Amino acid sequence: MSNTPYSRRQFTRRFIGGAITLGITPRIFAKKTAETPPKINWRNVTDWGVEGKGWNDTSRYFDRLPPKAEGSVRKPVWDLSRHSAGMCVRFITDSPTIRVRYELLLERLSMPHMPATGVSGLDLYAQDDRGIDRWVAVVKPNGKTTEADVAKNLAPGTRRYTLYLPLYNGVEALEIGVLDGTAFQPVAPREEPPILFYGTSILHGACASRPGMAFPSILGRRLRRPTINLGFSGNGRMEPEVGTLLAELNPCAYVIDCLPNMNSDTVNERTIPLVKQLRKAHPNTPILLTEDRSFTNVAFFPSRKSHHDLSRKALRSAYRELNESGVKHLYYLDGDNLLGLDGEGATDGSHPNDLGMVRYADAYEPVLRSMLKQF
Repeated sequence: MSNTPYSRRQFTRRFIGGAITLGITPRIFAKKTAETPPKINWRNVTDWGVEGKGWNDTSRYFDRLPPKAEGSVRKPVWDLSRHSAGMCVRFITDSPTIRVRYELLLERLSMPHMPATGVSGLDLYAQDDRGIDRWVAVVKPNGKTTEADVAKNLAPGTRRYTLYLPLYNGVEALEIGVLDGTAFQPVAPREEPPILFYGTSILHGACASRPGMAFPSILGRRLRRPTINLGFSGNGRMEPEVGTLLAELNPCAYVIDCLPNMNSDTVNERTIPLVKQLRKAHPNTPILLTEDRSFTNVAFFPSRKSHHDLSRKALRSAYRELNESGVKHLYYLDGDNLLGLDGEGATDGSHPNDLGMVRYADAYEPVLRSMLKQF
């Protein structure tokens, strides 16, 4: 028998009358044919609206502040208001594939301490058979313009989906695609008054790994309430110009979580005027004042502990004075346990990782439930 290798052949063994013989048969090659891509039907989300916008008359559809704010708030606040933090869109479909195509405002997809999935990604949740929103998939953006499947080969069934928009980037355009021949029903934004969150980079969403993990969004799912995220990274400072805008809206509750961007002097100066500004416009809307979180490495940096102590003392003093002056429906949240006590809740000592975001939500939830059940 030849030792020559048989390329493109295979040996087959045959048993004939107990004797074994070797035969050679040619390998069969199937001709490859290109699959026809499935037809996708696209829907522009602006046709039915995103939830989480306080104002409808925005310059860009996905802005968080109205055009007049550009002339009143500081430039950093205005620039950050172009981010789509806290916005989401809902729809019902039975499509086994959900696809998106969207264009971002900024070329920058990620930050040194926060991944592109959180900064610029889209985050998909679906309602399960108990009515609870559960995570499905996240879009990993690959450029200023991305078209991608969010999820494929989904389990059969018609369900309601929620798609959260980028936290630290803006959106210029967004479409959702489903397979041709499947059902699609837009779900309009809820009309009930939202919880309005005003604060800093932490509230804005740093450093969640994906948009649905920002703690205001977690709380929105748990409490089944719409939310508005007015976090402005590094710039949540209880400024009266922002207070004027906050007073224009009609939320079911105000959350003021600004201390990480303030010191004791600015807390003393601005807390009482801001609360009075809101209370004048909304005499009965509950207002929650929140202390700053403790840095997770505060035990090793005495200056940080001193900063926490002074700013919290100033906020407690303002809270006490407001109560004594007869301001009603005012609430307070301590900051010590916002990130937990084991030091594992932050990416950089300050900004929550996903664990920290869940802990923030855990601390907030009972206070908010107590506030809201009375109204």
